[in-house]
Order: sequence, then structure tokens, then C-alpha cells
Amino acid sequence: MKNLLIISPHFPPVNAADMHRIRQSISFYPQFGFEPTVIAVDPVFVETGKDDLLTLTLPNKIAIYWIKAFSTNWTRKLGLGALALRSLWYFFCQGNQLLKSKKFDLIYFSTTQFPVLVLGRYWQWRYTVPYIIDMQDPWHSEYYVDKPKSERPPKYWFSYRLNKFLEPIAMKGVLGIISVSEGYCTLLQSRYPNISKQNCCVIPFGAFEKDFQILNSIDQSTKAITINSALDTINCTYIGRGGHDMHLSLRLIFKAFTIGLQEKPSVFSKVRLNFIGTSYAPGTTGKKTIAPVAEAYSLTEFVNEQPARIPYFESLRLLQQADMLLIPGSDDPNYTASKLYPYVLAKRPLLAVFSNTSSVISILEATNAGKYVAFNPLDLLEIEEMPQIIYKKWADILQSMPFTPATNWDAFLPYSAQEMSRKQADFFNLLLGTKVK
Repeated sequence: MKNLLIISPHFPPVNAADMHRIRQSISFYPQFGFEPTVIAVDPVFVETGKDDLLTLTLPNKIAIYWIKAFSTNWTRKLGLGALALRSLWYFFCQGNQLLKSKKFDLIYFSTTQFPVLVLGRYWQWRYTVPYIIDMQDPWHSEYYVDKPKSERPPKYWFSYRLNKFLEPIAMKGVLGIISVSEGYCTLLQSRYPNISKQNCCVIPFGAFEKDFQILNSIDQSTKAITINSALDTINCTYIGRGGHDMHLSLRLIFKAFTIGLQEKPSVFSKVRLNFIGTSYAPGTTGKKTIAPVAEAYSLTEFVNEQPARIPYFESLRLLQQADMLLIPGSDDPNYTASKLYPYVLAKRPLLAVFSNTSSVISILEATNAGKYVAFNPLDLLEIEEMPQIIYKKWADILQSMPFTPATNWDAFLPYSAQEMSRKQADFFNLLLGTKVK
């Protein structure tokens, strides 16, 4: 049994997208020869929302070391609120303590709190323990460089320069890269000679059926959020982040919807499009990024956007109770939606509109879990034809409802959390074996 030190600033009960890889895998790692130890930030110091039910998905016995982070009460006076920067010193101290007292075979960083990753380079030098990085999102990215300021993330000037400085520190010593996207691997290979195809592995997030087992075992009478429940309403729901990079797919969707209102008003006029949890900002501070696009197409009466993040199991409940599910994709060709698997496990009619390079397309094609429309963001002629194609597939779904998708569950098995955990462990062993040689 090899000892695996996991660095995951977000961890249950914190409800953050970047902790799900570890949350889903940690029960399976021992089956494949790795004993996990986790260092995470105590939820008290994390601003992201919490969902206590997430702790029910963890194994009964787990070695976890909770660390502190500097309080935002004074770090924000310096213009710093990011958890990675507030917790970096505490990760440094706790990691040093563990690595001095116990032999670890591998350090695994699985987080989008990127500045923490530079500790891997130091720990490798100080304790001769190799490290692997899980790239769930791009770190230093040129995506927003040519975008107007209104579309850039907050504090973009600072974060862009910080990321450009820190990424090489972490990447030039890394043993291997796990990524949700082949594009992220290709980008890193072009930047760093030590990163090659041999030490990169594309592993999407897994489908974790235990989540729905827990959901179906709890009292769902208390609802944190409700959507239109009129008898003649067809609720078409999306739960997940919004953003300007999704505006292309949203425009295609809204154009298709306007075609539907013209061609089949008796059907499409009953549809209500619900976009929930579209902002990462806490509480009521999130800005709407989808409603303004709908307004441009005069669809305000049909679109309901609620930016506030909601508890994870509340999102599963809404997926399960929707009449139909809708997933808009990013115009970033490397983007892959890890949220796809809960959508499939919800067993509701599904329509996805994604870039043709996204793994979402290949997964839906293999499993028959829903309909999809794949677009090429760079092909303007093709883009013009997309709304009509979306409309036809959407109309087919609406006119066939209610139904349960004829998902090929045997084809879906390779995407389970257990199989994804096995792939991670195989990759760990491959790299450790290569290093020994």
C-alpha cells in the first residue's frame, strides 16, 4: 500500500466544484493500492457554500488534517480574498509536518486554488517526494486577453500576472498531469519540455451513484428553492455556472427557442427555462450573465435566472424533478462539463449544446443518455444553421415527453467514479514505476 498525500483546499462539507474528484475517489483509492491522507482548509475559513450531506458520501475512516486560513476581515483590506493565498502558509506548515513524520510515495494536488500548487516544487526538493497535478481548469490562460474588460473576471490584471509567474514554478518540477481535457494537456506540453504525452493522462470526473442513493433516502419536503410548478408548465432546467464563454451556445439556444415559439407555439409557450446557481459569488452578490442574453431575444418572460449557488444535494433534487434538462456549453474548445454525469443519473430528458471538441459529445453519443448538438465555434456558416437543428431536436423531445432516456448503462459503466479512480491509480503507478527505472 502506497501513501498518497492529497492537497484539496475545498473538502466536504464545502460545496465547491473542484473537490468532487477527491470526494468521489477517496473511498476507492485503497482498493487500488493507495492509502489517502488529505490536507484541506477548515470550512470555517472558507467562503464557499456548505452542504452537510456531502459528508455522508465519504468513507467512515479518513485521515484528514484541517488547516486554518487568514481571515478575509483583514486580507480584503489588502485586496486579497482568494482562499489559495489566504491558506498557502498553513498548507506549507502542515505539509512540512506530515512529510517529516511519515513516508509518502506521492503528493496529489487536486484543486483550482492554483497558487497552492507551487508547494509541490518545494516539497519535492525538500523531501524528495514527487507530485502530480490535476488540471480541472486552465491555470495561466490567454482566453480573456482579447476580451473586453466587461467580460473579464474580477481582478483580472492581478490574477493574470500572478498566474503567469507561478505556473512555471509548479509545472517545471511536476511528475505528471491529470486533466479533464486533452486541450489542457496539449497546452502544457507546448509550454514545458518536461511535460510530455507520456506523463499526461485525460481522466474526466466520474459518475457517483451514491449521491442519488443518499438523495432518495432523505426527506425532500423542505425545499431551499422552488421553480414554476403550474400544471401546464414544462420546466427545462440547467444548474451550474454561467459566464460570457457560454454566450454563444446560449444565443443558439435562445434563437432555437424563438423558432419554436413561431413554429410550435402551443408547445414552446409552455416551456420555462430555469438557470440556477450561475454565479460562484456567495449569497445575493452574484451577477446575472444569462438573463441579459435572453432579454436581447425578448424572452424575459420565459427565462428564470437565479445566480446564487445552492447546496449540492438541492441541485440534484432540482435535476431529478425537472421535466427536461438543458446544458449549454462553453465556446472554449477545451472546456468539458463535469456536471454531465449528475444530469445523466437524474434520468430526465436531456439536450446539450456543446463545442464539437468537448468530451460531453462523445459521452452522450456512446451512452444514448440524451440528445446533443455539436457546434464549431470557428465556423460561422455552421453557426448560422445551428438554431434550426437545435429547434428540431428540442421539439422532438418536448413532443415525446414524458419519457425516461433509454440510456445504455453498460456503456456508462466506464464513466463511473470507481473506474475513474482506477484510472488515476494506474496512472500513479505508471509514473512511480517510470521514475524508479
